[in-house]
Amino acid sequence: MGLFSALMGNAGQVSLESLQNEYGKLLIEGETIEIGFKLIRDTFLFTNKRILLVEKQGITGSKVEYKSIPYKSITRFSVESAGTLDLDAELKIWVSSEANASIVKQFNKSVNVYDVQKIITYYTCK
Repeated sequence: MGLFSALMGNAGQVSLESLQNEYGKLLIEGETIEIGFKLIRDTFLFTNKRILLVEKQGITGSKVEYKSIPYKSITRFSVESAGTLDLDAELKIWVSSEANASIVKQFNKSVNVYDVQKIITYYTCK
């Protein structure tokens, strides 16, 4: 992930080994990380059970919020691919408890947003 892309708010993919080392303690038995992305200080993971948003807060980033979104709570989602002049792809997720608000994440061009869409589709439509 390039620094410029991160500063623009675009997430890049992180290795599964790195994610497992850092966030494995948050997983339950039988839960595995499918794919994960990092955006400056924040990380979001897609496991076989949920989406996990890790948001570091404060100046030092020592305070961390872990937000879990079970796939069954997702009411709809959309994926927008990057265009010729558009440098990022976008994922929007609507959660049943959030009324009209959506969670929006942007990806840099190196991320295959269709892989992200397949994971969400697989777990929300089975």
